[in-house]
Amino acid sequence: MLSTSTRKLIRSLSVKKYREQEGLFIVEGIKMVEEAIRSDYTVKAIYAQDASLFPDAVLVSQEEMSGISQLKTPPPALAVLEAKNEDTDCHLPEKGQLYLGLDSIRDPGNFGSIIRIADWFGIKAIYASPDSVDLYNPKVVQASMGALFRLRIIYTDLGALLTQTDVPVWGTLLEGESIYQTDVSDMGIILIGNEAHGLSPLLRQKMDRALFIPPYPLHASGAESLNAAMAAAIVCATFRRA
Repeated sequence: MLSTSTRKLIRSLSVKKYREQEGLFIVEGIKMVEEAIRSDYTVKAIYAQDASLFPDAVLVSQEEMSGISQLKTPPPALAVLEAKNEDTDCHLPEKGQLYLGLDSIRDPGNFGSIIRIADWFGIKAIYASPDSVDLYNPKVVQASMGALFRLRIIYTDLGALLTQTDVPVWGTLLEGESIYQTDVSDMGIILIGNEAHGLSPLLRQKMDRALFIPPYPLHASGAESLNAAMAAAIVCATFRRA
């Protein structure tokens, strides 16, 4: 049986203030817990509804799991992990590698999905502006499907970063040139803008090329744009075909 203090602690980790205060975050689901165990993160505790899932887990009832889970359907297992200090050590992009730069990505589902996409396409690292959503937000963690354990995410001033690098800088804009008609290279840093406002004026000035993902047919009326994660997937796939 879980103590009241333990339940309160785990529930509090849904809030950024308490995640930072405690230096902890949670992952939910068997696959995510397995990913966490294989990673270089420190697993503080595992809670499971079935003792056979994880030998060292604290056995809890379905009701208790419902009380500590952030998901609508309680998972079979949940783990509390020690958060790493926010990665702000801005290592400059290396030539010959492909990176993503996320400008004010606020939606946790988009952010987590982009991490998963970057992991799939072998992106070297993700640079994120400091006002982007917190990496350990439960929705970011779940949407990443474990990719956050394998990929380096660096929170940094993107404008300053781009001033110091000489790798190609690509940006996604509605007024850019068609990505399908552009000779892209399998290197550089690809900028993905805020869900509502796109890339900031400062970052637009620092781009070498602006890319546009055209709809089909070209002038069709419909959705105004793709969300950030969809755009990231198409752009990464196109660059990896280069």
